[in-house]
Order: sequence, then structure tokens, then C-alpha cells
Amino acid sequence: MEYTILGGSGLKVSKVCLGTMTFGEQNSEAEAHSQLDYALSRGVNFIDTAEMYPVMPRAETQGATERHIGSWLRKTGKRGDVVLATKVAGPNPYMHWVRGGANNLDEANIRAAVEASLRRLQTDHIDLYQLHWPSRNAPIFGANVFDPSKDRASVAIEDTLAALGRLVDEGKIRHIGVSNETSWGVCEFVKRAEMKGLPRIATIQNLYNLAARHFETSLLDETCHRENVGLLAYSPLAFGQLSAKYLDDPKARGRLTIFPPTWSPRYLRPGVVAAVGQYAALARAHGMTPAQMALAWCYSRWFVASTIIGATTLAQLEQNIDAFGTVLPPDVVARIDAIHAAAPNPGQ
Repeated sequence: MEYTILGGSGLKVSKVCLGTMTFGEQNSEAEAHSQLDYALSRGVNFIDTAEMYPVMPRAETQGATERHIGSWLRKTGKRGDVVLATKVAGPNPYMHWVRGGANNLDEANIRAAVEASLRRLQTDHIDLYQLHWPSRNAPIFGANVFDPSKDRASVAIEDTLAALGRLVDEGKIRHIGVSNETSWGVCEFVKRAEMKGLPRIATIQNLYNLAARHFETSLLDETCHRENVGLLAYSPLAFGQLSAKYLDDPKARGRLTIFPPTWSPRYLRPGVVAAVGQYAALARAHGMTPAQMALAWCYSRWFVASTIIGATTLAQLEQNIDAFGTVLPPDVVARIDAIHAAAPNPGQ
């Protein structure tokens, strides 16, 4: 395993991060503990979760993921061996069960979210605390075009940073990051922090995979490079599509068949399915599994600080971590870029 420092935080994390959104829904507590044990044995020291997990989000299970991680930390005593990241939910009228729907990014909500996460995680601090999505209107979760007509009342970035700063001063969180953000948002967070002496974001957790490379073309890669904000790439297998398991068996068990298609329609677009077919054929022609190639490509990108992987079985987790050692030949990378150029970002 290789390690890197996240932005200017000083946090030393593995280049592979264990994503946990299946814990409490697709994975039991015992299975979650087994995944955590195995990941740690392979040198993965970075764990990412969120207060709204597991997926798909439901009132009955909300917080279960953090509770499963917390019970593992208590059982193993491994808190000092891991870098623990979680997230506060942003405004969402459909998730009324998170703090009664009062889940904007103001001080009262952020403080309540942090306190609840600390209890579930059974720890006294969070190493990296992230804003799961913006308070303001922004094109996220499959929306590709900014629409000012959707603007809504939002919490000022400076106010959010001030609230986070007080929690940093109290020692409840160590460092902060954003998620599902834009170039403008990253620049504004950095500017406000520098102007007011507030905590500076160390990371951005955004979608990035073979079928969704918008991060490269939205100026985010340059923005984050120049502002020293590390990318935590999520969904590197596009909810399993890039493993080609649904291509091989449309009824294969996974998020795209277990949950309603409205949960994540971007990965069911015809363009995504067509791209998966081309990437899968390329991988197999070079003696790789489609998942191995997709992950190896993501792991190798110069601007990816850490790639967040998830699995529902230990076998999948082992394969996903093993892909870290795969080096893609230049001709494979060139062919990947050619497939992308012909039909860019179908899963964005």
C-alpha cells in the first residue's frame, strides 16, 4: 500500500480508502467488522462514512453504518490506527428523518450532527469532517448544468466555516473537507478561510470513474492542484457497472438491482451501458477483469489523493485492493482515452 498526505492537513492516509455505505443495509455488523479487519490487514488506514448512511437512505437504518464502525473501534481498540472521515448531510427535503429535516449547514445542525456521529462512532474526535453536499443550489448528483432558477436560501460559506472552526477549536474534529462541490465552491471555501483565518478545506470528495471524468474537464483538477485540495474519488466502479457484472447478468445482485432505478438513474443510461461494454472488452483483451482495469486507472491518476472503494463481500474487497498494484500499459490508457473521447462522461 502507498500513502499520501491529504492537502495541508498532515493526515497520512492510504491511497485506497474503505467506503462503508453498505454497512447496515447490504452488510451486517459482523460482515462490516470483517471488512474493516481485512482492509486494515492490507494497509488500508482510511475509512469513510457519513451520518446518512447506509445507502439507500431510510429512516429505519440511518446511522447504522457509523454504529457498526463504532462497535468495531470499541471491540478492537484500533482507533489510533485509522484515519476516520465522516460527513454531515446538507439540505434535502426528502430526508426528513435526519434531525427532523433541519439539516442545513448552519452551526446548530453541524454541531448536532457532529455530536451524534461521535456517539455512534464511539470516539472523541473525527479526523476529517466533510460537508456531504452544498447548502446552496449547485449542479450535483447527475445534474450537469447550473440552473440559477433553482437558487434557494442557503447558509453562507463563511458561516459554515466559522461553525466548523469552533468544533476544530474544541477538538471534536481535526480537519475539514467538502463533497460534491464545484470549482467555484472550492475557490470560495479557500478564499473565505484565508480572509477570515478559518479552517481550510483539505479535501474534496467527488464522483470520478471511467464513465464520469467531469473532474478533469470542469477545471477542478487545476483548481484543486493549485489550492492543495486532495481529491477523494468516489464511485470508481459506477455502482458496480464498470465491473461489467450487470453486462454479464442483468439480474446480478447489487445496488442497481436491489434498489429502485430512480435511486441512481445515471448509471442506467444507455450511454453508460455502451461504454461499459467497450471498457470490459478492452480489459478482457489484455488479461484483466473490467473492475481491475477501472480501479487501476483511477488509482493511477495523478490528482487522486485516495480512491474510495466499497464491497459487499470479502472476495470483492480483496480484488479491489489487489487492483492497486496493476500497472496499465500505455496502449490500454490510450484506448481508454479514445473510448472516452468518442462519448465523454455518460455517467456524469
